[in-house]
Amino acid sequence: MLFIAARRTSSAGLLMLSHLSQAVWADWIWFPEGHGWADLTNRDGKVYPKLPDLWVSIPITICFLFVRQIFERTVASPLASLLGVHDKKRVCAPPNPVLEAFFCRTSKHPTQTSIESLSKKTGCSVRQVQRWFRQRRNQGRPSKLKKFQEASWRFTFYLLAFFAGLAALVDKPWFYDLKLMWEDFPKMPLLPSQYWYYMIELGFYLSLVVSVASDVKRKDFKEQVIHHVATIALISFSWLVNYIRAGTLIMLVHDASDYLMESAKMFNYAGWRKTCNFIFTMFAVVFIITRLVILPFWIIHTTLVYPLSLYKPFIGFYFFNGLMCVLQVLQIFWAALILRMVVKFLPGNVRSTTFNCPLSLYSLNGHTPLNNNHRKRD
Repeated sequence: MLFIAARRTSSAGLLMLSHLSQAVWADWIWFPEGHGWADLTNRDGKVYPKLPDLWVSIPITICFLFVRQIFERTVASPLASLLGVHDKKRVCAPPNPVLEAFFCRTSKHPTQTSIESLSKKTGCSVRQVQRWFRQRRNQGRPSKLKKFQEASWRFTFYLLAFFAGLAALVDKPWFYDLKLMWEDFPKMPLLPSQYWYYMIELGFYLSLVVSVASDVKRKDFKEQVIHHVATIALISFSWLVNYIRAGTLIMLVHDASDYLMESAKMFNYAGWRKTCNFIFTMFAVVFIITRLVILPFWIIHTTLVYPLSLYKPFIGFYFFNGLMCVLQVLQIFWAALILRMVVKFLPGNVRSTTFNCPLSLYSLNGHTPLNNNHRKRD
C-alpha cells in the first residue's frame, strides 16, 4: 500500500511539473501570435537555435578560466615588466589582536571616537592606531600587477571579440538596415558565425561571474554584478527565441569601447599619463556614441518600437526590452561618471595637470579608477 501511495504521489508530482513546464514554455508567452516553438524546428538543411545549445558555453567558460591563468602568467606579467609596472613595497601592520578584531568585524575605517577608544584599549597612541589601520588597509589591497593582469586579459578578449563580431556582421544586410533583423522572424536560420559569437560571448561573461569573487573588487560591485546577470540573461533569452540578429548587434556595440577602457587602465598602471589620457578620451567618445546614441536610438528603437508595427506585443517582447532598459540605465550611470572625469582634465581646468579625480570611475563590466598622478611621463 505504501509503495502504491508513493507511486501515486510521484506521478502527481511529475504531472504537476509537466503542466508547469507547458505553461512556462507556452507559445503565446515567448512568440508573437501565430508563431511558436515549432517554427524553430530544423528543416530543409536550415538550423535554428535550441536550448541544449547553451550547454556548450559551460566548457567554454572553463576553458576561459584556464586560459586566463596561463595568459596572466606568460603574457600579462612580462608585458607589465616591459611597460614598467612596479609595485611599491608595502609595510605590514604589526600584529594586534584588538585592532585586527575591530578591523575584521566592525569597520576598516574607524571613526575618531572609535580610534580614541581603541587607543585606550591597546595602550597605543591615536597616531599609532591610525597608522595601523592605514597599513592594514593597504596590506589587503590588490597589487598593481594583479590589476594590470586583469585589465590586459579583458583588453585582449574585448579587442578580439569586437573585430570578430565586426567580421561576422559586416556582410549582413541587417548590419546596415536594422529593420531587416526582424525579416522572417522567428524563422531565421542560424549561421555558424552567429553560433560561435554567441557561445564565446556567453562563456566569457559566465567566466566573469565565476571569477568575480577573486577579481579586484570595484566600488561599483553591485552594478557590475547586475550588468553581468542582465547580459547573461539577455544573451540566453535572445538565443532561445531567435532574437540572434538583434543580439549580435547589441554585443558588437558593447565590445566597441571596452577594449579602449582596458588599454587606458593598462597604461595608467604603467604610469604613462599622457597615453592613458589620450586613450581614455577616445574611449569616452566611442562610449557616448555607441552606448548613448547608437544603442538607444537605433538598436533599442528597432527592438522596442518597430516590432509593434509587425505584430502585437507579447510577454517575451516585454522581457527582452526590459533587460535592454536595465542595461541602458547602467550605460547612463557610467556615462555620467565618464563625463565628470573628462571635465577634470579639459584645458583650463586647474586640476588637469594631475588628472587626479576624486570620483571612482568605472566603465561597463566594472573598471577601476583612472588615477594618473604618477611621476612617469611618456
